[in-house]
Amino acid sequence: MLDRLRDNAPKTVLLTAAALFSVFPLLSMFSAALQTQGTAPAGISFPTSPNWHNFVDAWNVANITTLVRSSAVLVLGVVPIAMLISSMAAYAIAQLRIPFGNVFFLLLLLGLTLPYEIVVVPLYYQMQSLGLLNTQLGLILPLIGLNMPFAVFWMRTHFQSVPLEISESSLVDGAGPWRAFRHIQLPLAVPALASLGVLMFLSTWNQFLLAIVLIDDPDKRTMAGALQGFVGAHSTDVVLLNAGALLIMAPTILVFVVFQKYFIRAMLAGAVKG
Repeated sequence: MLDRLRDNAPKTVLLTAAALFSVFPLLSMFSAALQTQGTAPAGISFPTSPNWHNFVDAWNVANITTLVRSSAVLVLGVVPIAMLISSMAAYAIAQLRIPFGNVFFLLLLLGLTLPYEIVVVPLYYQMQSLGLLNTQLGLILPLIGLNMPFAVFWMRTHFQSVPLEISESSLVDGAGPWRAFRHIQLPLAVPALASLGVLMFLSTWNQFLLAIVLIDDPDKRTMAGALQGFVGAHSTDVVLLNAGALLIMAPTILVFVVFQKYFIRAMLAGAVKG
């Protein structure tokens, strides 16, 4: 028992240090958000009379209700469709061994090597030619496409870890590729799909650059756009700024906490193995 504790001590110390390193900024922001508006708090010091109304003021000032709806529409338009398309493509490449599947996969991998910023200008003119500028559809379509390289890579790794004998036995039993995909492969892919959904939710919810380039109306942007407007209007009020930042971060933290078990299961199941 003592030997086991001694062996695990370095791991425990490293995990504790990593947790403190991650939590410390949030504690600092939380303590600052409870201070009196107009002050300049330093370090972590919780007031004896917390000003909880700062969060209500920040919510109203940043127009977060409207932006929550806008971000939810974007997430619902991007994440389910991207998950479905990427899982179908990955299944075809990894399990069905379609002709030129590796060539298609290589082309998708090239998309991971492209700097994100270089596609912004072409996307702007493309959405302009389609008449989709300043519309949420004009942001949803590019985000689905930009998510494809990583999403297909992620799901292909999972489907490669599934024994081919499972697909072969389903074919012997009379199930075609589509039926095998729906009733056998997708249930096995739940951990990988859930973890992929979390990652795409975080990237879509926090999307900033494309949102401000393709959409002029602030009410149609993501939550990250709220922080930009909030900083511009209240950059001198540190207390209100911290309260607004915490409100904007809260949904992403909540989603990760709720679905973290699926993320861990995907890691352990080999969903991210090369």
